[in-house]
Amino acid sequence: KYEHWTKCLPQQSCKSLANSIFLFCPPSQEQDVDIYSFHINSTVTSRYAITVITSRVANRLNSSKEVHFHVKIPKNAFISKFRMTIEAKTYDGVVKQKEEAQQQYNQAVSRGESAGMVSSVGRTLEDFKTSVTVAAFSKVTFELTYDELLKRRLGKYKLLINAQPMQPVADFKIDVYIHESSSISFMDVAGGLSTDELTKAITISQSDQKMWVSFYPTREQQTKCKSCSKNGLNGDLLIIYDVERPKPSGELQASNGYFVHYFAPMNIQRIPKNVVFVIDRSGSMHGRKMHQTRLAMLKILGDLNGDDYFGLITFDSFIDVWKPELLQATEMNLKAAKAFVREIQDQGYTDINAAVLKGVEIINSHPREGSASILILLTDGDPTAGEINKEIIQANVKGAIKGKFPLYCLGFGFDVNFDFLEKMALENNGVARRIYEDSDADLQLQGFYSEVATPLLTDVQMNYIGAGNLTQTSFSQYYNGSEIIVAGQITNNSLETFQTEVIKSHNVTYQDSVSMKDLMGISSQNENFIQRLWAYLSVKQLLEKEVTLKGEEKEAVKKEALALSLKYKFVTTLTSMVVTKPQGEETQIAHKPKEGKQQHTHHSLQHALAYIPPQSKSIKIGLCSNGRRSCGLMGPD
Repeated sequence: KYEHWTKCLPQQSCKSLANSIFLFCPPSQEQDVDIYSFHINSTVTSRYAITVITSRVANRLNSSKEVHFHVKIPKNAFISKFRMTIEAKTYDGVVKQKEEAQQQYNQAVSRGESAGMVSSVGRTLEDFKTSVTVAAFSKVTFELTYDELLKRRLGKYKLLINAQPMQPVADFKIDVYIHESSSISFMDVAGGLSTDELTKAITISQSDQKMWVSFYPTREQQTKCKSCSKNGLNGDLLIIYDVERPKPSGELQASNGYFVHYFAPMNIQRIPKNVVFVIDRSGSMHGRKMHQTRLAMLKILGDLNGDDYFGLITFDSFIDVWKPELLQATEMNLKAAKAFVREIQDQGYTDINAAVLKGVEIINSHPREGSASILILLTDGDPTAGEINKEIIQANVKGAIKGKFPLYCLGFGFDVNFDFLEKMALENNGVARRIYEDSDADLQLQGFYSEVATPLLTDVQMNYIGAGNLTQTSFSQYYNGSEIIVAGQITNNSLETFQTEVIKSHNVTYQDSVSMKDLMGISSQNENFIQRLWAYLSVKQLLEKEVTLKGEEKEAVKKEALALSLKYKFVTTLTSMVVTKPQGEETQIAHKPKEGKQQHTHHSLQHALAYIPPQSKSIKIGLCSNGRRSCGLMGPD
């Protein structure tokens, strides 16, 4: 009943009135905040990407206005720089130890403000949000930089760039420059921003070792495509490529006392594998989760090679072993296994301890010379039956596997205890991966299996003479389509040649010796990228290692990771970026989200709390009927 006469009110008056009587105000028709320039510039030097997002915004009103900066960055990236420039004055973000910034963060949260500027969003991206008040007819420039080491999966490197200015921009540009020391073997451009309507906006050029991709859509193109609307672009640009590998021993680069070794040998005969799948069939897997798991397993079983051996275990409160021993992937055995998978029914509680230990037992009971063993656990919940103490379960599994083969933990959905799975996987030379509860969950499961489906080497040890401060040098398995990267410092300055040695199962299989003069002459594009790559990789691996340790060892590793994060200004789980705004506005804190924490839910609740009208004495936060997280605001008293 207020809609009729509120249209006559000025926008500001409507907002003031709305705060008192809970009206919805129609948005102003004028574009009071204009993003007149939006540039993304990404430079990739030998897999190491440094991306800069620059947004220039003008306040067209004759009064001050809050201006927002909102971008998405890859989850694997570390923010390394952020600055705002307002009326020729620059405000730089400062990276500090998280505890130093925590007090400011806590104070902001206590006021009901959404103090964290970074939150997890979806499978591959994180949100970065901030805002600042800009005076009438003034401008602000936001600049965000992040670092990322591209990981090779299934024979491809992928550089993901997200663009969502959410309004048509007169000066919109994405520039990607890739420089590799080896020849680029293939490349492709994909993603929602490479649709037919936007093809003319993309320019691609390539030489032997270099590639340029430019994306310059006009204002009209920004509103007339599948990833567009009247609010402009909102989508991804995906640059996909790989490089030639002429030397089986890998590719070496060095600069300023640091080196990096890329090792991804080709044309190696695959190793037969022994794989056991441990599948959660507890009651929480009911419905689509169970259906998608069946679909994925049927496809995975169909992809096993004839010389592979496999086993199947399903579990709830009880353990159901398909066969007590590993069976060869013959046509008859696969047919029987598929029939077993089709009959899996969800019920009961979750005995993870007994199920995983049974999988270990089956693998250990049937050793095969010259094969690679893999254990894969799929679960969507906490242990609720049998042994439920997580630390005891982790110790039991580690003691049973004894480093003989990797354990991969796939956590289905957001109810799963991801920290528990991550530690258990890392302690056993594997990784944990979240399977997102979505329509393509079966494809996610198949995709992960494809990454480990073809082992080529086991027990790989990388040695370097005259080098120190090395990143990880021992790898339990190397899979087709992946890549081993080791970086470190050259500690012997008198070396005339730099030697690498790759040992597989105690037999030397690859050796290389490169003249230091030739080695130092390879990298001229970006003299500092190898040092930053070493720091990035060191921090990533130290943070993973810290998860598996306790006591003094844990603190020592944490201290080392923190020192590197501060030195190279990386926003990690140990550091925060403090962004100080102009006088009179609140300082904000940028944290690095941790996988497994539903931070976007937390921030949404903070945001809701921040805008409770002052007349409301209190609010009620109710629980969902299933007893899980809070469902939201129940209304004022």
